[in-house]
Amino acid sequence: MSNELLTPDFKAEPYWWEAAPRPDLGAPALPAKADVVIVGSGYTGLCAALQTARGGRSTVIVDAEDAGYGCSSRNGGQIGWSIKPSYEELTARHGPEKAQAILREGDNALEWIGEFIKAEQIDCGFNIGGRFHAAHSPAHYEDLAHRVANQPPGIDHEGHMVPKSEMQSELGTQAYHGGAVYPAHASLDPGRYHQGLLERALAAGVDVIPNCKVTAIARSSSGTTVTTARGSIEARDVIVATNGYTGTVSPWQRRRVIPIGSYIIATEPLEPGLMDRLMPRSRAISDTRKVVYSYRASPDRSRILFGGRVSHNETDPRVSAPRLHADLVHLFPELAPVRVSHSWVGFVAYTFDELPHLGQHDGVHYSMGYCGVGVSMAGYLGTRLGQKVLGFKEGATAFDDLTFQTRPFYTGTPWFLGAAVMYYRWRDRRAR
Repeated sequence: MSNELLTPDFKAEPYWWEAAPRPDLGAPALPAKADVVIVGSGYTGLCAALQTARGGRSTVIVDAEDAGYGCSSRNGGQIGWSIKPSYEELTARHGPEKAQAILREGDNALEWIGEFIKAEQIDCGFNIGGRFHAAHSPAHYEDLAHRVANQPPGIDHEGHMVPKSEMQSELGTQAYHGGAVYPAHASLDPGRYHQGLLERALAAGVDVIPNCKVTAIARSSSGTTVTTARGSIEARDVIVATNGYTGTVSPWQRRRVIPIGSYIIATEPLEPGLMDRLMPRSRAISDTRKVVYSYRASPDRSRILFGGRVSHNETDPRVSAPRLHADLVHLFPELAPVRVSHSWVGFVAYTFDELPHLGQHDGVHYSMGYCGVGVSMAGYLGTRLGQKVLGFKEGATAFDDLTFQTRPFYTGTPWFLGAAVMYYRWRDRRAR
């Protein structure tokens, strides 16, 4: 990588860690037993722990890395309705009533996170600034317009279309053909949000033990033994909340999620006035490509945070940085001289049906597979999972009876990913 592209203080780690460095929790002792042991200290695990700890259950979280090291502190902080498949697709699979219930869960998650952050008083830059979903072809614009005007029964998502002739009010580029505005969508600083969750979990009495890799989970007649690199702990209930970092210790779940690298860069601070020309509103930005770009202004509107999939296979953030920068400049030529201050990757978990899943298998609870839109859904379903462990009826969701699919010969390593990305890039080019 050319050093001219990088700032002198370039870091191959998330921009969000500037305001919220990975916490130093020391090396707390691993207790011999607990009511609930949770594997994974991201949004899912922390929100589940809040429920169980506040419900009177002794709760321990263990993580192979620092608390929140994974995608919970590495995502772009964009929040939407969180359901990938369309109503038509869901109806074909599950029928109209179930399709509506699944879509409403996306609405529930978006509503939940705003209420939760307010109730817990988490200072994380939460902002309901809306989303501009850009059309990268005229046909995609017409499809967006059709969807805005013809919504599924029982679903009322506020939105309006912005034609290309008026797009400068939303985005300072000519690379798109207009797009749709969804005012209810939001954004936050994911590092500060995770830090707020962690503080509240600790205050609730949760033991959070970082750098404590789980090596085995084994059931017995008296409960479940979770073996770690620092000893074993006996648990009444175990939750696996590892999402895109699910490993061989939970092979059933690993066969059902597809880890995909999501790459992001942060620019150096922009010249005064430039952000107002390029992104006049503090909206989250996404587009209609299958290999999507997702970007936004930083919470203080000084930088652009730009994310996408830049390689057929997984790569290093130092390799992805110039590729993402080139894509950014394609959209905004004015940014050609602007350098990159941070470049990083986080692994999201996709599923074969593009839906999140939570449930229980062989005595182990799980919630995972947020398909790249999990900022609200991970915490929402983590909360529901914690309620399930407590036996509360509030834990019920529309995902409870869905089959968690896998594929023959798939063991958790996505050997097919390179070919899939190549195919979708070809489709995106043809659609322009």
